[in-house]
Amino acid sequence: MKYDAQRVEAKWQTQWEETDLFKVHEDPDREKYYLLEMFPYPSGKIHMGHVRNYTIGDVVARYKRMCGKNVLHPMGWDAFGLPAENAAIENNTHPGEWTYRNIDYMRSQLKRMGFSYDWDRELATCDPDYYQWEQLVFLKMYEKGLAYKKKTHVNWCDKCQTVLAKEQVENGCCWRHQDQEVVLKEMDSWFFKITAYAEEILEQCDRLPGWPERVLTMQRNWIGKSRGAIIRFPVAGSEEQVEVYTTRQDTVFGATFMCFAPEHPMLKDLVRGTEQEREVLEFVERTLKVDSYIRTADFTVKEGVFTGRYCINPATGEEIPIFVANFVLFDYGTGAVMAVPAHDQRDFDFARKYGLRLRVVIQPEDEKLDEDAMTGAYEGEGRLVNSGSFNGQKNLEALDRIAEWLESEGIGHRTVNYRLRDWNISRQRYWGAPIPIIYCDACGTVPVPEKDLPVLLPMDVEMRSHGGSPLPFEPSFYETACPRCGGAARRETDTMDTFVESSWYFDRYACPDYRQGPLDPARVSYWMPVDQYIGGIEHAILHLLYSRFYTRVLRDFGYLEVSEPFTNLLTQGMVCKETQSCPTHGYLFPDEAKDGRCARCGDEVVLGGTVKMSKSKRNVIDPQEMVDRYGADTVRMFCLFASPPERDLEWNEQGVEGSYRFLNRVWRLVTDNLDALKASAVFDGEGELAEPFRSLHRKTHRTIQKVTADIEDRFHFNTAVSAVMELMNDISRILGEGPEPGEEGWPVMREALEAAVVLLSPVVPHITEELWSLLGREGNLLGVPWPRYRREALEVDTRTVVLQVNGKLRSRVEVRADCGREELEKAALSDERVRKFIGEKPVKKVIVVPNKLVNVVV
Repeated sequence: MKYDAQRVEAKWQTQWEETDLFKVHEDPDREKYYLLEMFPYPSGKIHMGHVRNYTIGDVVARYKRMCGKNVLHPMGWDAFGLPAENAAIENNTHPGEWTYRNIDYMRSQLKRMGFSYDWDRELATCDPDYYQWEQLVFLKMYEKGLAYKKKTHVNWCDKCQTVLAKEQVENGCCWRHQDQEVVLKEMDSWFFKITAYAEEILEQCDRLPGWPERVLTMQRNWIGKSRGAIIRFPVAGSEEQVEVYTTRQDTVFGATFMCFAPEHPMLKDLVRGTEQEREVLEFVERTLKVDSYIRTADFTVKEGVFTGRYCINPATGEEIPIFVANFVLFDYGTGAVMAVPAHDQRDFDFARKYGLRLRVVIQPEDEKLDEDAMTGAYEGEGRLVNSGSFNGQKNLEALDRIAEWLESEGIGHRTVNYRLRDWNISRQRYWGAPIPIIYCDACGTVPVPEKDLPVLLPMDVEMRSHGGSPLPFEPSFYETACPRCGGAARRETDTMDTFVESSWYFDRYACPDYRQGPLDPARVSYWMPVDQYIGGIEHAILHLLYSRFYTRVLRDFGYLEVSEPFTNLLTQGMVCKETQSCPTHGYLFPDEAKDGRCARCGDEVVLGGTVKMSKSKRNVIDPQEMVDRYGADTVRMFCLFASPPERDLEWNEQGVEGSYRFLNRVWRLVTDNLDALKASAVFDGEGELAEPFRSLHRKTHRTIQKVTADIEDRFHFNTAVSAVMELMNDISRILGEGPEPGEEGWPVMREALEAAVVLLSPVVPHITEELWSLLGREGNLLGVPWPRYRREALEVDTRTVVLQVNGKLRSRVEVRADCGREELEKAALSDERVRKFIGEKPVKKVIVVPNKLVNVVV
């Protein structure tokens, strides 16, 4: 009976679907387990990264169900976003049509992989039945002051008539129109006040033991809590004051100039009418085209422009110049920094470059700093000098005293600062959830009444050929009546950031058919929080942070009882492929090499290193091709066996073929011995067994113990599969060496093979279902309890046997209590120390005293 993967997989997928095997309901009498992988964007086809991610989740879901848990394992689609708009323009279609067509195809691909999803809970975030509820939440956030509008700077393309993300700006130009320079534009944008929850989110990082420490560290750093002081610097010749935030108020007496961020809202007014105005504005425009990471990187040259204005250092009373500098970010602190060049290396470099003076205010204990002779900033500890009444005090001990002095003088105060900034949710896109706001000349900003939700995204618009949202140009959408006065009004044409949709989809899975509100209290109380969340490390900050914030918002509005959405988090590695390069042309795409040589110059191709599979590298492996060739079970097995889930997986087709060979071997071991296996009962553990069946029985239970621990405790599916492979090796060896197992052996064989089938079933569910059926078992494997190992089967009754050479003790060996004479003699002669004392001498005889000693006479 040949293993036909395509036939077997089609058969069982049909059976699972017809019997609603994966459908789940709330059951208060059973312990729930909510397993979720991050849902995909419907880009057209699933890729190997999807396959790996979802296979990991499917193994855990199937395993937990076999352990008796009531498992929720849903799937849906992160369906809004810019790629759909771009594809619509390129293919002359509507984003909705493109999206839903992709969803249909990708759903069929996921079903072909045999994933155990409850498809009755499927949702797509572009459906009004979904986004109407986040519009309702928006209104409640607006009412509570958690949603607000303010001005911000954005990258703008005039040809596209739209805002560009920073990654869409290439060499200062639009990624779509390389001849169109991107300009900085100030626009009104909607924000969510995530900073209101910053402290709670930060504190809870210490109470998430199921999260990788790496992810928690990234979130802590992104929130960026620090303690310091706000200090007010009066602007010379003005009533204005500039507030700066610093964690080093001990150095305020050493501030000799100030730097503004290019985005600082005071800057334009500050330079208006000055000789430096034009130069400053040109510098601002040029700087803001550069990513903030690059601006602040150590390798970036620190640059600035004098504004022509001065402020007063409130500690010294001196006028100090105000600069605008590329390394200052408006997103941190107040967007203005007091520069202390004697004690900050970045400020030192800037001061030397522009001829600005230094003032030492911290002297180390073992030397005296000379401002004119310094070649770098002194950033260590010491005693304060040139600091008024604080002279002589240790600088760190003076931090609180100086903060108290600032407060007593009315020139500053202590504060806690967060690097985290409020979440800009405005997108000048079409394919997104409309923001439920109306603008009226008489009434101002008016929220859409709840009874008028949802604000539907119009589906009968035509996409603009050069890009940009059509909503501002569709009177049928934006023209409306004010809900308050009834006068003519205009709808908000921005749509929400797609991270909003992905910040609560896991809640909606609990009740996707609920129509009375965002969430059904009873069902969401049963299922939430998610017990195990699985996804890529690239989502460690934004998606996970926004989800934690949004969960707290829903909690405070009474929709949820939990504060944290995910109890445990697994961040799986990437799927990579070996790179090929040419000494002359560098990295080669797969189609640029032929027969081991560069297709462009003929040089020999050099292999080495790996790179993530991606469309841009043209090195993507289509999972469908692998499934068509080997079957879904083989692809699933390779994705789990080749690497632990948290590490990168290097794609290797030889590894895929190896997985396919192993499954064929399992198939043959069962089908070639099917008659004998079916004629035997499973060994029940009663009675004594002779070798080799005693060892096989022990190996079976050791394998159960190993696989269970690897899945339950570590998610190390690769070592779990390896343990089953070892068991199959023992079965093959016993059957190959003979004799026929007989009445004593076949029950042990059946026990071992059935255990292997059950243990492999979460990994390769189709072939194992078929083998289970062929063995005469009824029902699906998901209904079979996960096997438990017998402790007594693991125990080995052993004895310590003394090994002698010519009557002298030379070694000891641990053997089974029932070890026969031949085995004892073999053990003695193979012992390394015994062989050392035998040397080249011939063995005259071997004396064996069972369970006591072996004496080798030479």
